[in-house]
Amino acid sequence: MNWVDGHCDVLFKMWKDPINHSFTSEQSALDVTWPRIKQSRVSLQVFAIYIPQRVPRSGTWEVALRQVDYFYERIVRKNGPLFHVQSQHDLLQIGRGIPAALLALEGVDALQGELAYLRILHHLGLRQVGLTWNYANEAADGVLEGRNGGLSNFGWQLVKEMERLSMILDVSHLSVRGFWEVIQQARTPVMASHSNCRALCSHVRNLTDEQIQALIQRQGLMGVTFVPQFVHNDPQKATVDDLLGHVERVCSLGGEGILTFGSDFDGIDHKIPGLEHAGHWDHWWNALIKRYPESLVYQWAFGNAIQFYERFLPAVKG
Repeated sequence: MNWVDGHCDVLFKMWKDPINHSFTSEQSALDVTWPRIKQSRVSLQVFAIYIPQRVPRSGTWEVALRQVDYFYERIVRKNGPLFHVQSQHDLLQIGRGIPAALLALEGVDALQGELAYLRILHHLGLRQVGLTWNYANEAADGVLEGRNGGLSNFGWQLVKEMERLSMILDVSHLSVRGFWEVIQQARTPVMASHSNCRALCSHVRNLTDEQIQALIQRQGLMGVTFVPQFVHNDPQKATVDDLLGHVERVCSLGGEGILTFGSDFDGIDHKIPGLEHAGHWDHWWNALIKRYPESLVYQWAFGNAIQFYERFLPAVKG
């Protein structure tokens, strides 16, 4: 089985400790490594640029560029392990059996209010953007902001520029108000790369049934995630069976066509037993195939995400 993993934080870990976080070493401290991706047949891995809150505003752009540098030098360098997907045409390489990587941004803090910085990152191959992490920035409020604000003027300028550049908007960390503003007003493709169902786990990062139905109507994408805090109200008790419940909930809402997976590997300290790293995707396959037809599991593992990117990535590198 081939997989698309819609979210990991490898680049953040490389920036934090470049020595112990080799992408190619079997002894690496990373959850997502080339040996594990190869073992599990992950065909497309999305790598997020993430800037932690402790970085002062003046340093965020430099941290983002360092993570882009790690992406190029360690992951998609010439003759490197993964091919860098930037366009619909690039996706053809996956069809030829060449594993690939896509570059995303988790929170636009690094842009420092500059549209030019978004364009620079686009030139460097960025194709997917989440406006916020959990807290407010110059573009919008994140889900942990009590005021639940929506998009700012700069946020809407960003969205308009993303529309022009054929970029994808990720709502996984966006406030509820921001989510609905995007759904109702933005013309960008919309996805939630790593979110689960609020009906089953009350964490604020999860999506309500109404939000999931809005993504379905929008022909978006929803990546069910392996984060224990988003799977079970008592994270220590989270199991693969609980994760299957989130899959079933999305399906019950008519979401078979938007369902995919976003592990959040390397962004979480505690794991669901049996899903501790990228070498364990086959464990997830075995759990899914016991409950669902193989054709449907293939659609969730690979087909839905690839079809989404085929529709919404630019036709060629621009």
